[in-house]
Amino acid sequence: MEGVSVPPVLDLTEAATDFYTQGRAAAFDQRPGAAARLFRQALTRLQRVAEPGPAHAVLQVRVLTSLGAAVAEISSTEAGLGYLETAERVLARLPGNRELELTLSLQRAVVLMRGGRNTESLAAFDKAMPGIEIEFDDRGLILVRTLNNRALVHMALNHPDAAQADLLRALELAQRYGHARLEGKIRQNLGTHAQLTGDIPQALANYEQAARILVVESPGSLPLIRYDQARTLLAAGLADEAARHLDEALPQLRANGSGQHIAEAQVARAAAALLEGDFDLARSCASEARRRFLRRGNRTWAEIAGLARLRADVHRILSTSDNRGTARLPAALVAQAERLAGLGLRDEVAAARLLAVRLLLRRGETEEATRVLAGAPRPRATTPIDHRMLFRLCRAELAVAEGRPRSALAQARAGLRELGMIRDRMGGLDLLCGTAVHGAELGRLAMRLVLRRARRNAAGARRMFAWLERTRAQVYRYEPLPVIEDPVLAKHIAEMRHVQRTIQRARLEGESVRALEQHYDSLQREATRLGWYTSQWGRPRPVATPDEVVAALGDRVLVSLVPYNGMLYSLVVDRGTFRLLKLGPLDDIVELARQLHADLDALAPDHLPSMLAETVSASARRRADKLDRLISAPLVKTLDDREIVIVPIGQLYAMPWGALPSLRGHPVSFAPSATAWITAQRPGTQGTVLLTGGPGVPGAVGEVSKLRSVYPDARLIEGEDATSESVLSALEGARLAHLVAHGAHEPANALFSRVELVDGPLFAHETTRLAHPPERVVLAACELAMSHIRPGEEALGFAGTLLASGSRTVIGAVARVGDRAAADTMAELHRRLAAGTSPAQALADAVAVDPLRRPFVCLGAG
Repeated sequence: MEGVSVPPVLDLTEAATDFYTQGRAAAFDQRPGAAARLFRQALTRLQRVAEPGPAHAVLQVRVLTSLGAAVAEISSTEAGLGYLETAERVLARLPGNRELELTLSLQRAVVLMRGGRNTESLAAFDKAMPGIEIEFDDRGLILVRTLNNRALVHMALNHPDAAQADLLRALELAQRYGHARLEGKIRQNLGTHAQLTGDIPQALANYEQAARILVVESPGSLPLIRYDQARTLLAAGLADEAARHLDEALPQLRANGSGQHIAEAQVARAAAALLEGDFDLARSCASEARRRFLRRGNRTWAEIAGLARLRADVHRILSTSDNRGTARLPAALVAQAERLAGLGLRDEVAAARLLAVRLLLRRGETEEATRVLAGAPRPRATTPIDHRMLFRLCRAELAVAEGRPRSALAQARAGLRELGMIRDRMGGLDLLCGTAVHGAELGRLAMRLVLRRARRNAAGARRMFAWLERTRAQVYRYEPLPVIEDPVLAKHIAEMRHVQRTIQRARLEGESVRALEQHYDSLQREATRLGWYTSQWGRPRPVATPDEVVAALGDRVLVSLVPYNGMLYSLVVDRGTFRLLKLGPLDDIVELARQLHADLDALAPDHLPSMLAETVSASARRRADKLDRLISAPLVKTLDDREIVIVPIGQLYAMPWGALPSLRGHPVSFAPSATAWITAQRPGTQGTVLLTGGPGVPGAVGEVSKLRSVYPDARLIEGEDATSESVLSALEGARLAHLVAHGAHEPANALFSRVELVDGPLFAHETTRLAHPPERVVLAACELAMSHIRPGEEALGFAGTLLASGSRTVIGAVARVGDRAAADTMAELHRRLAAGTSPAQALADAVAVDPLRRPFVCLGAG
């Protein structure tokens, strides 16, 4: 009988070495599933060696050590530690191999860290650290890795100073010895450190630097960076952006096979869903994450996921009038807090107790709520802003329940001041807007308290106005700082412009644009990320006081709209008096405004059949009349011909106000807040007039040269000269800029709303680069006065970005406009502007001729 052929020992060892090397590469690239398979193949080869020697045992220890780390990621901490224990038994046969002993000890520390056993992990790192520099002659490689990993443990244990010291030393060594991949990992962890200490723009900047390195050195790390960015965006209140990052990262994390990372990302996805109000998705994600953590034996993260699941249940109850579930949930939350306390998770303990307090107050159990609140740890310097706002909110709600409204308002005032300090550290406009979401409930509570008094007397109405200014449209009170140019961001925007132009040409030729649109979306996401931190947006100005508003208004009237308890109110400031008026049911008003907007869109085309035009016009007039009775008629009775400044709510920003009969021909301007309106009243400049015509606009609108008779000294840019760069340059310092071009509002990302020029779009994002934005801007294009409403009633779009950047007045359309109607409106508008008429009055006169076909509004200073 022939014997079984046995491969030579050398061949088996070489094969094992090859698999081990490939496995290490996969592990470094954050692909633990692939790494584990390769390490197992290496181990299988080694187990078939008939007469193993010392070199074989050394390789076996290395394989087992690496396999333990990979298995801990894809299976459980205990399974990973089991492989490390096997490696220790093999190592016991190799006395005196200090290098392997340290390597094994360090891997154990990493596995403990990933399993949430941070105290044990830190002890293991600290024990191994003294021997590392002595035993390893590897250009600092092991030392850099150890410092980087120990920093993560310090952050998990809330030791920010110790973490920073480890990271900065690791970064210096990585740069000195040229360890590029590790430099990327360290910069990623520096981002996490910046987030821990509340520096959101710096966190995002570090993550982007890490991505630029790791896209080359370790592409498998990019999903983890997207996950880290998403957590940071959640801290800034940008739930939809965080959700997109996580939805992009999760499939890649699943492909990489890291159960720990998948589950952590699911917890973050639950938090994003919660901010978006999708409670079913939040609970589902948190539940799945908890199951994954329990399978892995990671009790720490399982309890964090359990809290996320309970949070979804709490917010579902608090968002409705349904009290089902409130009987059991407070006790479940307190029990969850006790388990979290056993794990040393102080901030999570506080969150669980605070959620229980809110439910107990909902049930009227004030004494029990007081007891539970007393056990909640107070916020620390590193406590996330949403937890701090929750702490303030609970104390305020308890004060209300105990009949102490002054104390409740004091908590609200302190919380919003604290939130303002966080906002002042933010970078781009998106981040400034997003933070408002964390103070939204606190602001609403304060408004409920002051509105009750405002309904009784003028003093209460005055106080309510001061609170409105604290909570509304904060982004517009910032004085923009000089932009720090980022060449990478500029490159992305230039490429977006080229791709958008290519898409337009392909559509005209009947070609498929799907791939181009996907590429454009990818570029837009990258440009958005860069825009979050390229420079701090602005220097905060103080919120205007009621006295300052009265002085600035003079003979004008300011109307600030306020939703409360299903009704719409208006707070009117008129010649030093403050009064609150009840207008009508909020849902009815919003729905009528939506229907009127749809009618005006349908009525816009120039050559609409007469019968259809009559039908749509009749419908629009009926809806405008109903809206007028609900909103404007009560306001206009005593105004004579004085100018009105309206501060709308989010749902009514896009309403064509000029179509309301009571406002026909009446000068009206719109502002995000009274503070923003006062800022826009600053003295004007003596710059030039710019007239610009974009491509593809019919002659009735596009012949901007006709306006030269109105502005003989104007600078004219049209035809092939109307490029994005030339127009952007000409906007700098202009007294008046008139842009005739096709435009598009981008609701998903308002900063990329655009005006189409000969070389592609000019984006709203680019206008933020202007040191001296144009004083007045007329946007003769459809929908460019539209806004995407962010938390805190922050309205962003092309027009809103210009206002936030420093333009005093922006005139634009909130609905579709026919070419002929636009041309006639612009001719009348500019004739009156040139004669010295104020923008609000000039526009009111121009729109009054045909208000249903001229849905233009005046934003900013009237």
